Amino acid sequence: MIESSDFPRLKGFRFPRSIISYAVWAYHRFALSTADVEDLLAERGIRVSRETIRTWVNRFGRHFARCIRRDRPKPNNKWHLDEMVIVIGGVKYWLWRAIDGDGDVLDILVQPHRNTKAAKRFFSGLVTQFGEPRVVVTPSRDIACAMHCRAMDKLRSYTKPIQSLAPDADHRAHKGLNNRIENSHRPTRKREKIMGRFKSPRQAQRFLFAHDQINTVFRPRRYTLSAASYRRARADAFGLWHDYTREMNA
Repeated sequence: MIESSDFPRLKGFRFPRSIISYAVWAYHRFALSTADVEDLLAERGIRVSRETIRTWVNRFGRHFARCIRRDRPKPNNKWHLDEMVIVIGGVKYWLWRAIDGDGDVLDILVQPHRNTKAAKRFFSGLVTQFGEPRVVVTPSRDIACAMHCRAMDKLRSYTKPIQSLAPDADHRAHKGLNNRIENSHRPTRKREKIMGRFKSPRQAQRFLFAHDQINTVFRPRRYTLSAASYRRARADAFGLWHDYTREMNA
């Protein structure tokens, strides 16, 4: 990937776009810090500071995420929705995430509240982008837990937005039905730990917007694929990344 020399240089940048795209890919594909990426590049004789790598990740990660969202096929019409708490500066925020039935991330949104208004804001954005789903799966908690955690998923937060925005959708809430999205939260927890927590809601939104989309392409469900199929999927992903690198603009 890094050896590509057929890309025109970005105006105003000292390093070629092949190096920039490699740094962005390595940072999001693996659980690496900017210091780790700096060392990877240094081993290849490329001297660049971690601050510069951070600038590349923030600036061009969004470019790759937008390209992936633009070109991906129409998602499965069965959606899984859930929220997880993230602590930023000692304050609790909620990361809302939606995935389709194949496990691909549809969208994420960091919000300060977990209520019907927040659920409607998130769900309306999904419907605008992808149309109405056939099935919506949300987590369910028993009444005792709901009263203790103030988590009224089925009873309050999700019900009204789904009824008003996707009235024909089959809304299912069951504790055992949403394991798929629970697994989708795990990479976020891992990166949150490596980064020493997110620094601001804006930074969390910017990072996770790119991170989830890039990992959708480069982390196919390997356990469902033969070795040959997995290699083809990986080659296709690298081909897409090559094309998106060519589309990068200063």
